[in-house]
Amino acid sequence: MTESEQPSVPLSTLLADPALGLRRIAGPAEEHRVRVSTVGTTEIEDPTPYLVGGELLLTAGVRLPLDSEGIDAYVRQVVAAGVSALGFGVAPVHEEVPPQLIAACDRHGLPLLRLPPTTPFVAVGQAVYAAIAEARNRELREISRAQSALATAAARPGAIRAVLAQLSAHTGAWAVLHDAQGAELFSAGTRPAAPTPGRVRDLAVRTTARVRARSGPAGRSAPAAAADHQGGTHLTVHTLPGAEGTTTLALGQAATSAPTLVHRQVTSTATVLLALLTSPRHALGTDTHSAGALVRLMLGADPAEVAPALAPADTTEAEHSWVVVHGRHTRPRATQAPHPGDDPAHLATLATALRTPYLHIDGADLKALVPSAADARPEAPAQAADLGWVLGFSTPAPASDLPHADRQAERALRCAIAADVPAVVHTEDPLTVHGLVPAADARDLARTRFAPLDRAGAPGAPVLLDTLRTWLTLHGSWDRTAATLHVHRNTVRHRLARVGELLDVDLQDPGVRMELWFALHWLPGGADAAGE
Repeated sequence: MTESEQPSVPLSTLLADPALGLRRIAGPAEEHRVRVSTVGTTEIEDPTPYLVGGELLLTAGVRLPLDSEGIDAYVRQVVAAGVSALGFGVAPVHEEVPPQLIAACDRHGLPLLRLPPTTPFVAVGQAVYAAIAEARNRELREISRAQSALATAAARPGAIRAVLAQLSAHTGAWAVLHDAQGAELFSAGTRPAAPTPGRVRDLAVRTTARVRARSGPAGRSAPAAAADHQGGTHLTVHTLPGAEGTTTLALGQAATSAPTLVHRQVTSTATVLLALLTSPRHALGTDTHSAGALVRLMLGADPAEVAPALAPADTTEAEHSWVVVHGRHTRPRATQAPHPGDDPAHLATLATALRTPYLHIDGADLKALVPSAADARPEAPAQAADLGWVLGFSTPAPASDLPHADRQAERALRCAIAADVPAVVHTEDPLTVHGLVPAADARDLARTRFAPLDRAGAPGAPVLLDTLRTWLTLHGSWDRTAATLHVHRNTVRHRLARVGELLDVDLQDPGVRMELWFALHWLPGGADAAGE
């Protein structure tokens, strides 16, 4: 976070609070320009080693120098440390603010506030942090409204123009989309006078050229940003991420004020949406190859036959492999908030993070197919965790082995949930207990061990097995199992009591749990069943 993005409030907000009774008695009169990001209290002669800048520094003058020269040196030190303002509490040490301190603050341009005896220092701190929290909440509400407007715009006809229009409306900047040669494709907002549009174009051309120069071997361009400030005009350029085999595009902005944190967040969302809207592969649509593959599948073609049509055009036949991803959205969401799959901005960001348009979100559950080289190791993007997703990745597999990879991804997701980590990538390890027992014997053991469950009434053996598997995966946690299965914890207890009764075992015995866990993996459809 840059200094300008640190949460802060104008000093004028504190001066306007009648409950505090603060009064500026020295320093510049433009209180609205002075920002306070924190409150510190000190009674030492030289507090500068303990300051970070932006403080409203409070003191009762316990160890304030007695002479004018010492007071002047004190004020110089705190000004050099970046203190925003100095607050002086009168009584019991000083009956009134020393005149030498008032003169020194005027001399060095440091706002000096008088705190009446009835205002505790703690009350000032509480007021600052409450004001900062309210300011942050306003920013978050503004960001949320802007993102919602951008997502709605992305679903309209003429989506690119609509997104640019919303971006301009929420940032107050002229927004323009350039191609790599500097041609102006779309724009929105009040067009600035010359030479500003030309400066934006030149900055966009230089930035896209730098991106193309460092593109990876597969032709994927890493996004970049650039900024310029001249004569009161602030220019920014962001290249669009995720373009594959296409001309790099750049989003330019020109404004008469520096971009705020809100503007940066809104621009980030718009950049993602524009990248998806201008790419032949994006989460809000499809390309002709993908559409053709879907038609062939619906007319009876084998998945392995149509899979190459879904792979990136720059991959060879030997590289037509896929990574299966399973995900669970775990971040608490307000009841009125849409599911992740119903939020275009969320879907667009997740598709860009995973680098695939092939997503299926059902409520809180995700399945995805990611094109991959056969020898590549999947990597979990940090952005997916930021969006609230826990992920499980399979190893790369050809289309003919996708059911096998699907089981790997499901198993990896369960491990990630159990370990409370953002992601787990499946690994093949032959040195396991499963490798020591012949597969045929293990499958016979599994069928025999769970055969008594076939005599269970409602809800049936499959439900009891799934409850047992989830409970063991989550290390016997009733609450987490209930949350994962979306049932009441008493339902979990009842089901497992029925399992223990039918199998005639004590589920609290670690040895029993180990035996059942081994057998579960060899049931039909288990992670280590035939074909593993």
